Amino acid sequence: MALFMVSLFVGIFLGQEMGFTQPLILSLFVFALIIGAIFIRVERQLDRPLLSFALFKNGAFTMSLLCGFLIFVTNFFFNVISPFYLENARGLKPNTAGFILMAFPIVQVIVAPMAGAVSDRIGPELITFCGLIIILMSQIGYMLTDLGTPLWLFTAIVGFVGLGNGIFQAPNNTIVMNSVEPQNLGIAGGLNALVRNLGMVVGISFATTVLFAGMGHDMGEKVTTYLKGRPDVFIYGMHIAFLIATIICAIATLITGYRLIKRPTEPVKDEF
Repeated sequence: MALFMVSLFVGIFLGQEMGFTQPLILSLFVFALIIGAIFIRVERQLDRPLLSFALFKNGAFTMSLLCGFLIFVTNFFFNVISPFYLENARGLKPNTAGFILMAFPIVQVIVAPMAGAVSDRIGPELITFCGLIIILMSQIGYMLTDLGTPLWLFTAIVGFVGLGNGIFQAPNNTIVMNSVEPQNLGIAGGLNALVRNLGMVVGISFATTVLFAGMGHDMGEKVTTYLKGRPDVFIYGMHIAFLIATIICAIATLITGYRLIKRPTEPVKDEF
Protein backbone atom coordinates (compact mmCIF):
# COMPACT_ATOMS: atom_id res chain seq x y z
CA MET A 1 0.00 0.00 0.00
CA ALA A 2 2.84 2.39 0.88
CA LEU A 3 4.64 1.64 -2.39
CA PHE A 4 1.42 2.24 -4.32
CA MET A 5 0.77 5.61 -2.66
CA VAL A 6 4.37 6.83 -2.97
CA SER A 7 4.70 5.92 -6.64
CA LEU A 8 1.30 7.42 -7.45
CA PHE A 9 1.88 10.70 -5.63
CA VAL A 10 5.44 11.09 -6.92
CA GLY A 11 4.18 10.48 -10.44
CA ILE A 12 1.48 13.12 -10.05
CA PHE A 13 3.80 15.75 -8.57
CA LEU A 14 6.62 15.18 -11.06
CA GLY A 15 4.18 14.87 -13.93
CA GLN A 16 2.94 18.42 -13.58
CA GLU A 17 6.53 19.64 -13.89
CA MET A 18 7.93 17.25 -16.50
CA GLY A 19 4.79 16.34 -18.41
CA PHE A 20 2.65 13.24 -17.98
CA THR A 21 3.90 11.61 -21.18
CA GLN A 22 7.52 11.34 -20.03
CA PRO A 23 8.84 7.74 -19.70
CA LEU A 24 9.69 8.21 -16.00
CA ILE A 25 6.19 9.41 -15.17
CA LEU A 26 4.52 6.66 -17.16
CA SER A 27 6.78 4.10 -15.46
CA LEU A 28 5.74 5.37 -12.02
CA PHE A 29 2.05 5.08 -12.92
CA VAL A 30 2.51 1.58 -14.38
CA PHE A 31 4.41 0.52 -11.24
CA ALA A 32 1.59 1.95 -9.10
CA LEU A 33 -1.00 -0.04 -11.06
CA ILE A 34 1.01 -3.27 -10.78
CA ILE A 35 1.74 -2.93 -7.08
CA GLY A 36 -1.88 -1.88 -6.47
CA ALA A 37 -3.14 -5.01 -8.24
CA ILE A 38 -0.79 -7.16 -6.13
CA PHE A 39 -2.05 -5.45 -2.97
CA ILE A 40 -5.68 -6.15 -3.90
CA ARG A 41 -4.95 -9.80 -4.68
CA VAL A 42 -3.09 -10.35 -1.42
CA GLU A 43 -5.75 -8.59 0.65
CA ARG A 44 -8.54 -10.69 -0.87
CA GLN A 45 -6.79 -13.87 0.32
CA LEU A 46 -6.39 -12.79 3.95
CA ASP A 47 -8.84 -13.67 6.72
CA ARG A 48 -8.26 -10.29 8.39
CA PRO A 49 -7.26 -7.91 5.60
CA LEU A 50 -5.96 -4.41 6.10
CA LEU A 51 -8.64 -3.20 3.70
CA SER A 52 -11.91 -5.05 3.23
CA PHE A 53 -12.95 -4.59 -0.39
CA ALA A 54 -16.39 -5.91 0.47
CA LEU A 55 -17.11 -2.42 1.79
CA PHE A 56 -17.19 -1.09 -1.76
CA LYS A 57 -20.19 -3.28 -2.55
CA ASN A 58 -22.13 -0.83 -0.38
CA GLY A 59 -23.43 1.75 -2.85
CA ALA A 60 -23.95 4.53 -0.31
CA PHE A 61 -20.41 4.09 1.03
CA THR A 62 -18.76 4.01 -2.40
CA MET A 63 -20.74 6.91 -3.87
CA SER A 64 -20.10 9.08 -0.81
CA LEU A 65 -16.35 8.46 -0.99
CA LEU A 66 -16.35 9.21 -4.72
CA CYS A 67 -18.31 12.44 -4.25
CA GLY A 68 -15.97 13.52 -1.45
CA PHE A 69 -12.98 12.88 -3.70
CA LEU A 70 -14.47 14.84 -6.62
CA ILE A 71 -15.35 17.84 -4.45
CA PHE A 72 -11.85 18.02 -2.98
CA VAL A 73 -10.47 17.95 -6.53
CA THR A 74 -12.89 20.77 -7.42
CA ASN A 75 -11.96 22.84 -4.36
CA PHE A 76 -8.26 22.63 -5.08
CA PHE A 77 -8.76 24.02 -8.56
CA PHE A 78 -9.87 27.16 -6.74
CA ASN A 79 -7.09 26.97 -4.15
CA VAL A 80 -4.43 26.85 -6.88
CA ILE A 81 -5.87 29.41 -9.28
CA SER A 82 -7.35 32.09 -7.00
CA PRO A 83 -4.00 33.51 -5.72
CA PHE A 84 -2.81 33.94 -9.33
CA TYR A 85 -6.05 35.70 -10.18
CA LEU A 86 -6.08 38.07 -7.21
CA GLU A 87 -2.38 38.87 -6.85
CA ASN A 88 -1.03 38.57 -10.39
CA ALA A 89 -3.97 39.29 -12.69
CA ARG A 90 -5.74 41.82 -10.44
CA GLY A 91 -2.59 43.19 -8.77
CA LEU A 92 -3.85 42.94 -5.19
CA LYS A 93 -1.53 42.85 -2.20
CA PRO A 94 -1.15 39.43 -0.51
CA ASN A 95 -2.95 40.57 2.66
CA THR A 96 -5.90 41.89 0.65
CA ALA A 97 -6.09 38.67 -1.34
CA GLY A 98 -5.90 36.72 1.91
CA PHE A 99 -8.83 38.63 3.41
CA ILE A 100 -10.94 37.85 0.33
CA LEU A 101 -10.06 34.16 0.42
CA MET A 102 -10.91 34.00 4.13
CA ALA A 103 -14.58 34.13 3.14
CA PHE A 104 -14.40 30.42 2.25
CA PRO A 105 -13.32 28.96 5.62
CA ILE A 106 -15.24 31.51 7.69
CA VAL A 107 -18.56 30.68 6.05
CA GLN A 108 -17.82 26.96 6.09
CA VAL A 109 -16.99 26.93 9.81
CA ILE A 110 -20.23 28.77 10.61
CA VAL A 111 -22.45 26.66 8.37
CA ALA A 112 -21.04 23.16 8.97
CA PRO A 113 -22.42 22.63 12.52
CA MET A 114 -25.85 23.84 11.44
CA ALA A 115 -25.79 21.56 8.41
CA GLY A 116 -24.97 18.61 10.66
CA ALA A 117 -27.92 19.40 12.91
CA VAL A 118 -30.30 19.80 9.98
CA SER A 119 -29.12 16.55 8.37
CA ASP A 120 -30.02 14.70 11.57
CA ARG A 121 -33.61 15.85 11.11
CA ILE A 122 -34.20 15.58 7.35
CA GLY A 123 -31.53 13.06 6.38
CA PRO A 124 -28.02 13.64 5.00
CA GLU A 125 -28.82 12.70 1.38
CA LEU A 126 -30.96 15.77 0.69
CA ILE A 127 -28.66 18.21 2.48
CA THR A 128 -25.57 16.96 0.62
CA PHE A 129 -27.39 17.38 -2.69
CA CYS A 130 -28.30 20.97 -1.79
CA GLY A 131 -24.69 21.67 -0.86
CA LEU A 132 -23.43 20.36 -4.19
CA ILE A 133 -25.94 22.47 -6.11
CA ILE A 134 -24.52 25.55 -4.37
CA ILE A 135 -20.92 24.49 -5.11
CA LEU A 136 -21.84 23.86 -8.76
CA MET A 137 -23.36 27.34 -9.07
CA SER A 138 -20.22 28.86 -7.56
CA GLN A 139 -18.02 27.03 -10.07
CA ILE A 140 -20.08 28.55 -12.86
CA GLY A 141 -19.49 31.92 -11.20
CA TYR A 142 -15.73 31.31 -11.21
CA MET A 143 -15.90 30.29 -14.85
CA LEU A 144 -17.54 33.61 -15.75
CA THR A 145 -15.11 35.72 -13.68
CA ASP A 146 -12.78 38.03 -15.58
CA LEU A 147 -10.62 41.10 -14.95
CA GLY A 148 -13.67 43.35 -14.74
CA THR A 149 -15.51 41.33 -12.10
CA PRO A 150 -16.13 43.49 -8.98
CA LEU A 151 -14.13 42.25 -6.01
CA TRP A 152 -17.24 42.26 -3.80
CA LEU A 153 -18.89 39.86 -6.25
CA PHE A 154 -15.84 37.59 -6.36
CA THR A 155 -15.75 37.59 -2.55
CA ALA A 156 -19.43 36.64 -2.51
CA ILE A 157 -18.70 33.71 -4.84
CA VAL A 158 -15.86 32.59 -2.54
CA GLY A 159 -18.24 32.71 0.42
CA PHE A 160 -20.83 30.83 -1.64
CA VAL A 161 -18.35 27.98 -2.10
CA GLY A 162 -17.78 27.91 1.66
CA LEU A 163 -21.54 27.73 2.13
CA GLY A 164 -21.84 24.78 -0.23
CA ASN A 165 -18.92 22.93 1.34
CA GLY A 166 -20.21 23.58 4.84
CA ILE A 167 -23.55 22.08 3.86
CA PHE A 168 -22.00 19.12 2.00
CA GLN A 169 -18.98 17.87 3.94
CA ALA A 170 -20.35 16.90 7.37
CA PRO A 171 -23.50 15.11 6.10
CA ASN A 172 -21.46 13.30 3.45
CA ASN A 173 -19.05 12.09 6.15
CA THR A 174 -22.08 10.95 8.15
CA ILE A 175 -23.26 8.82 5.23
CA VAL A 176 -19.80 7.26 4.92
CA MET A 177 -19.60 6.32 8.59
CA ASN A 178 -23.24 5.24 8.97
CA SER A 179 -23.13 2.93 5.94
CA VAL A 180 -20.68 0.43 7.48
CA GLU A 181 -20.80 -1.99 10.40
CA PRO A 182 -19.28 -0.86 13.73
CA GLN A 183 -16.25 -3.13 13.30
CA ASN A 184 -15.41 -1.37 10.02
CA LEU A 185 -15.61 2.21 11.31
CA GLY A 186 -11.83 2.51 11.54
CA ILE A 187 -11.35 1.38 7.95
CA ALA A 188 -14.13 3.67 6.75
CA GLY A 189 -12.61 6.65 8.54
CA GLY A 190 -9.19 5.88 7.10
CA LEU A 191 -10.55 5.60 3.57
CA ASN A 192 -12.46 8.84 4.01
CA ALA A 193 -9.25 10.60 5.00
CA LEU A 194 -7.38 8.94 2.12
CA VAL A 195 -9.78 10.17 -0.56
CA ARG A 196 -9.61 13.70 0.86
CA ASN A 197 -5.82 13.74 0.63
CA LEU A 198 -5.87 12.08 -2.77
CA GLY A 199 -8.38 14.69 -3.95
CA MET A 200 -6.07 17.47 -2.78
CA VAL A 201 -3.07 16.02 -4.61
CA VAL A 202 -4.99 15.31 -7.80
CA GLY A 203 -6.71 18.70 -7.65
CA ILE A 204 -3.43 20.61 -7.33
CA SER A 205 -1.66 18.76 -10.14
CA PHE A 206 -4.70 18.66 -12.42
CA ALA A 207 -5.47 22.36 -11.91
CA THR A 208 -1.94 23.52 -12.76
CA THR A 209 -1.76 21.17 -15.73
CA VAL A 210 -5.06 22.38 -17.20
CA LEU A 211 -4.33 26.04 -16.40
CA PHE A 212 -0.92 26.10 -18.08
CA ALA A 213 -2.13 23.95 -20.97
CA GLY A 214 -4.91 26.45 -21.61
CA MET A 215 -2.50 29.37 -21.39
CA GLY A 216 -0.11 27.58 -23.72
CA HIS A 217 -2.91 26.98 -26.22
CA ASP A 218 -3.74 30.69 -26.21
CA MET A 219 -0.07 31.68 -26.60
CA GLY A 220 0.78 29.00 -29.12
CA GLU A 221 3.75 27.82 -27.03
CA LYS A 222 4.45 25.88 -23.84
CA VAL A 223 3.67 27.81 -20.64
CA THR A 224 4.77 26.68 -17.17
CA THR A 225 4.20 29.81 -15.08
CA TYR A 226 2.23 33.05 -14.93
CA LEU A 227 3.16 35.37 -17.79
CA LYS A 228 3.86 38.88 -16.55
CA GLY A 229 1.99 41.55 -18.44
CA ARG A 230 -0.44 39.06 -20.02
CA PRO A 231 -3.39 38.73 -17.65
CA ASP A 232 -5.60 38.02 -20.67
CA VAL A 233 -3.71 34.79 -21.31
CA PHE A 234 -4.13 33.78 -17.67
CA ILE A 235 -7.88 34.50 -17.77
CA TYR A 236 -8.19 32.29 -20.85
CA GLY A 237 -6.48 29.41 -19.04
CA MET A 238 -8.48 30.10 -15.87
CA HIS A 239 -11.77 29.82 -17.75
CA ILE A 240 -10.76 26.45 -19.16
CA ALA A 241 -9.63 25.22 -15.74
CA PHE A 242 -12.89 26.24 -14.06
CA LEU A 243 -14.86 24.68 -16.92
CA ILE A 244 -13.19 21.37 -16.04
CA ALA A 245 -13.86 22.00 -12.32
CA THR A 246 -17.52 22.66 -13.14
CA ILE A 247 -17.77 19.38 -15.04
CA ILE A 248 -16.17 17.48 -12.13
CA CYS A 249 -18.58 19.10 -9.67
CA ALA A 250 -21.52 18.34 -11.98
CA ILE A 251 -20.55 14.65 -11.97
CA ALA A 252 -20.51 14.65 -8.15
CA THR A 253 -23.90 16.40 -8.13
CA LEU A 254 -25.42 13.82 -10.48
CA ILE A 255 -24.07 10.95 -8.35
CA THR A 256 -25.51 12.54 -5.22
CA GLY A 257 -28.83 13.15 -6.97
CA TYR A 258 -28.95 9.47 -7.92
CA ARG A 259 -28.13 8.54 -4.32
CA LEU A 260 -30.97 10.78 -3.13
CA ILE A 261 -33.46 9.14 -5.49
CA LYS A 262 -32.36 5.63 -4.53
CA ARG A 263 -32.29 6.19 -0.77
CA PRO A 264 -34.54 3.81 1.16
CA THR A 265 -37.83 5.29 2.28
CA GLU A 266 -39.75 4.33 5.37
CA PRO A 267 -43.22 2.92 4.77
CA VAL A 268 -46.05 5.31 5.53
CA LYS A 269 -48.06 4.22 8.54
CA ASP A 270 -51.82 4.50 8.52
CA GLU A 271 -53.27 6.73 11.19
CA PHE A 272 -56.50 5.80 12.89
